[in-house]
Amino acid sequence: MEQPEQQPEVQTRVWPERFKRFFLNNKFVLFLLVLLLVGLNIMVLTKVSFVFHPLTVLLKTILLPIILSGILYYLLNPLVDVMERWKIKRGWGILILYLAIGGILTIVVLAVIPVLRNQIMGLIANFPTYSENVREQFEELTGNKLFSQVQDTINMNWQDWWGTISTKATEILNSTWTKLGGFLGAFTETVLSIVTVPFILFYLLKDGKKLPDKILSFLPIKSRTGAMHVLHDINHQISSFIRGQIIVSFCIGVLLYIGYMVIGLDYALILAIIASFTSVVPYLGPAIAITPALIVALVTSPVMLLKMIAVWTIVQLIEGKLISPQIMGKTLKIHPITIIFVILTSGNLFGVVGILLAVPGYAVLKVVVSHIFNMFKDKSGLYDPNNNRLL
Repeated sequence: MEQPEQQPEVQTRVWPERFKRFFLNNKFVLFLLVLLLVGLNIMVLTKVSFVFHPLTVLLKTILLPIILSGILYYLLNPLVDVMERWKIKRGWGILILYLAIGGILTIVVLAVIPVLRNQIMGLIANFPTYSENVREQFEELTGNKLFSQVQDTINMNWQDWWGTISTKATEILNSTWTKLGGFLGAFTETVLSIVTVPFILFYLLKDGKKLPDKILSFLPIKSRTGAMHVLHDINHQISSFIRGQIIVSFCIGVLLYIGYMVIGLDYALILAIIASFTSVVPYLGPAIAITPALIVALVTSPVMLLKMIAVWTIVQLIEGKLISPQIMGKTLKIHPITIIFVILTSGNLFGVVGILLAVPGYAVLKVVVSHIFNMFKDKSGLYDPNNNRLL
């Protein structure tokens, strides 16, 4: 008589268990629910985007000086720490460092800038000659029988092609003049941002070690330990990349300058400086840097072109086999293909700034996502192999 009375109670317990088993403990369904919640939050935020407009303006204003100050902080903070261990107060150490940097910049301006200015002016003065040489070589190429056969095969008229290039160049030139006002405005903002960098950098060097504790003080006590690990890993990733990449770029510039001077390539200093700056971008930077050197070597002579390619190959081998493994190591642990895709995507989204910040930004995002995913695995139990209820 009691069995029929207990059957509804058993059924009421069965349905929650089934729901929990087939939905809450199902990885795919749980992933779809999380994805749905994220999508709903994004949709709501897009509807009230005007609320965040002042915040967007603020971020655009302070972003550049903060980035520049952060890069210089990671480069100069070890020197300030060394002086502090030598019983020099941190404020005085920063002042000494500023004076030393000012002296170095003065020497560079007095010694290097005149040579660099002469090479730039010479390159500008000889640019029409280089253009004429390229045109003559192009005409010789188009007069070749082999080129004519290729032209007939692919049905290409090089005169139409050259006219298209001229038209596009004219359009670009006209658009450049129309955008000159915007460029001057951006240039003014950039100069003002650079002027504020020394002041921000001073307080970062002086009180930067207190910043993590200030950030953690806003978080719940139970979350501070995990957040401290995240901040530590982010700091390690950024510092390793910035210091290592700048040292590698400097070494590449020095080696290329020595190589260019040995083979007698014109404008060796400016070409080496261009290569040094562009090498900050991994993988894609060297490909960009070799272009001006190729043009100068090509219009000089075919032998000079071969010499320049030999120098570039040797420098890249030294950088890839000796310098980068010793300085960069395996700190980022990012596959080269991933780095290339990240740089291309970030460049399309954010332009030059996106290219420069692509790799460190991805490294920071990777650290944060990895910690969140590990915390989710520990809390949910969905990835526990001993949990037989999981599907």
